[in-house]
Amino acid sequence: MHRGKGLKFVGDSRVLHPSSRKKKGPKDYSEYPGKTEAFWPDFLLKEWLIGSVFLVGYLILTVSHPSPLERQADPTDTAYTALPDWYFLFLYQLLKYEFASGPWNIIGAIIIPGIAFTALLLVPFLDTSKERRPFKRPLPTGFMLLAIASMIFLTWESVVNVDWEAKKAAGAIREEVAVEFDETAEGYQLYSKSSCIGCHGNAFEGGMGPTLVGTGRSAEEIYEIGVNGIATMPGGTFQGTDEELQVIAEFISTLEASE
Repeated sequence: MHRGKGLKFVGDSRVLHPSSRKKKGPKDYSEYPGKTEAFWPDFLLKEWLIGSVFLVGYLILTVSHPSPLERQADPTDTAYTALPDWYFLFLYQLLKYEFASGPWNIIGAIIIPGIAFTALLLVPFLDTSKERRPFKRPLPTGFMLLAIASMIFLTWESVVNVDWEAKKAAGAIREEVAVEFDETAEGYQLYSKSSCIGCHGNAFEGGMGPTLVGTGRSAEEIYEIGVNGIATMPGGTFQGTDEELQVIAEFISTLEASE
């Protein structure tokens, strides 16, 4: 028998011919130029690239301009003005208005922000149009522009109404000043029982008030400050006799920082 004669070749339908196999890869969107693209890898790759640029920029900004640190929090310091981070300043400013503060605080803290954020969350459900041009979608565009304008305005109002120099001075980290003194001295005994210790510390290191170590003032000058006050310290805060204040003033005038 000659080769090939009388033989029949039967193909297996379970085995696909190479030409009939689908090529792996994204779908062909050439019929819709500029309208859409494959999510993987085209769109996702662009997202990753843009995200990487912002991440690197953010890291560089963080390293070159670290967050400023202030002194340790003091719950007894009623003169210090605490501020939230910049991205919450618009909510902080909202609480300053009469209709959202005091007895109406719940309106500014919960109700108004709750309505605003709920409205933004509902926008995709209120407008299901596939139109991509902003002026063809007035509802979501209007909501977003209103939200952005409100946040910018409130943030700006909050920034311009803060005395940043005073806040910086109030939050400055004070250097620790070491001082040696006799705790059994009459001047310290009177000082520790007075209201002075609450602001100036039990070791004269300072707190709400400045340090009392090495002031360079005479006992008479310190006595006058105790009676009449100075800067943010009001007069008449010392609750004691004039003789006791004189003893404290003389003791403080002798304090000098340790080497």
